Amino acid sequence: QVQLVESGGGSVQAGGSLRLSCARSRDIYCTYAMSWYRQTPGKEREFVSAIDLVGSTTYANSVKGRFTISQDNAKDTLYLQMNTLKPEDTAMYYCKTDRRRCPGRSPYEYNYWGQGTQVTVSS
Repeated sequence: QVQLVESGGGSVQAGGSLRLSCARSRDIYCTYAMSWYRQTPGKEREFVSAIDLVGSTTYANSVKGRFTISQDNAKDTLYLQMNTLKPEDTAMYYCKTDRRRCPGRSPYEYNYWGQGTQVTVSS
């Protein structure tokens, strides 16, 4: 079972930037498609961004042009660069594994969540 640990959250003023990291337990054989979600109290967890097994990225409309997802497989780390932050970006941010590809087998669904990191943007 993979372990995911998010970091990089904090408090920032509107217009500022943060970079979130999601460290994945070491896996020298397999690669992962991963995503970021966020959640505020009383609301459903919502999709923010994803990167697939070939490096293609998708974004929620609300963050497109401001956030950038990336992955460093050599470091087993997923990132989310967040620029021009807005108060409505305030949330707990979670990383998630979506799919896994290992030598000798087809990619398969592989769903695990991290514990989250809080981002607070003040106006």
